[in-house]
Amino acid sequence: MELKDVTEAFLRSIDIHTVLPQQEPFVMVGTLTHFEPLTSTTETVVKEDNLFVENGCFTPFGMMENIAQTCASRIGFYNKYILHKDVQIGYIGAIRDYVITGKAPVGSLITTTVDVQEEVFGMTLAHAQIKCNNQVIATAQIKLAVNNAE
Repeated sequence: MELKDVTEAFLRSIDIHTVLPQQEPFVMVGTLTHFEPLTSTTETVVKEDNLFVENGCFTPFGMMENIAQTCASRIGFYNKYILHKDVQIGYIGAIRDYVITGKAPVGSLITTTVDVQEEVFGMTLAHAQIKCNNQVIATAQIKLAVNNAE
């Protein structure tokens, strides 16, 4: 597959589990909806049985994991569908400027966008934002490391 062939319809048809190293019950993203080499977006419905739901809302820990898994889905999609490689395991290296300005109640749809600022030697620095009902509810800078061992 070439980048020009990546459509939203194709992305929505992919089982998110095939591009993530995480598996249930620790999957915090629902659907990859946008992919470009430096930008990815996921949509997720906050479910009551989610490990990171408390008092009817997605917790800050859940939102951070959602951001990290949006990054992971970007890398996983690229590896699997463009490079035809295995999904790699990544690690959160640092989180900066994590600001929460709203809540995501159970049943709501959140949209998470990650914009890569820099990629060097297996490290990715990205800016992320989560929206709920078209309102930004969280932003962060995240640094991730990818295990390049084959």
